[in-house]
Amino acid sequence: MTFNIAHGRGLGLYQGFTSEWKLRRNLTAIADLMRDWDVDIAAFQEVDEDSHWHHGVRMMEELGVLSGFENRMMGVNTRREGEKPLAYGNALFSRYPVELWDNQPFGNATLGEKGFMYAEVVVGEHLLLPIINLHLDYRSKKRRVEQIERMIDYMCARPRRPDRTHLPPILCGDFNSRAGESGDAVAHLFEYMTSQEHYMLYPENARTFPSIWPRRGIDFLFIPGDFRVLRCQIVPALLSDHMPVFIEFEMSAL
Repeated sequence: MTFNIAHGRGLGLYQGFTSEWKLRRNLTAIADLMRDWDVDIAAFQEVDEDSHWHHGVRMMEELGVLSGFENRMMGVNTRREGEKPLAYGNALFSRYPVELWDNQPFGNATLGEKGFMYAEVVVGEHLLLPIINLHLDYRSKKRRVEQIERMIDYMCARPRRPDRTHLPPILCGDFNSRAGESGDAVAHLFEYMTSQEHYMLYPENARTFPSIWPRRGIDFLFIPGDFRVLRCQIVPALLSDHMPVFIEFEMSAL
């Protein structure tokens, strides 16, 4: 599942107006969703670690405990000190062991900075499934494409351990761009990925944002072509301004 949880504010316009009671209620509902859909790996965006508006609630830890995920990782992309501190970014939850992980902010802005997480999930003996959970800039097409290029460079530079078999990576997250927009982030990444091997883009022709009246599809998963996708569904949940995307697949290597 990939899901931008919007700082746990639900359908509120601004997380600073969200009470602690409502925040905890929303996080409980998200954790219930993870259990109800029997999620094995969850890639979330806009998760707070330690921000002034979140009432001291450690969202990754709270979600992990409530949903029963022992393997959980937090990648802070925005960090600001001072009277009103901020610390938020992406989080990854896995039922499978995670052999290593890394976080890569795209810059050092103290508000609204984006980035991506890289993790290698152990899905079989000596078998690793790389997962990339990313969140791209929402204002500039040029900046989004530059961020995709930076992520591609990172992927190409990643060392491969000789004692492990690496499956093709799954890439997912909030792209802040549509699949059909030529020259934008999704199309640019899809062109690169399919130049390396066969990839499929999910969901197809579906809208994920805004959740109350979806008009755009901006949340996607890139799935290797030799994986067998059993189903992909936009989850009908009004827990954020985005709608979660759930995908179930089998890995042919297993």
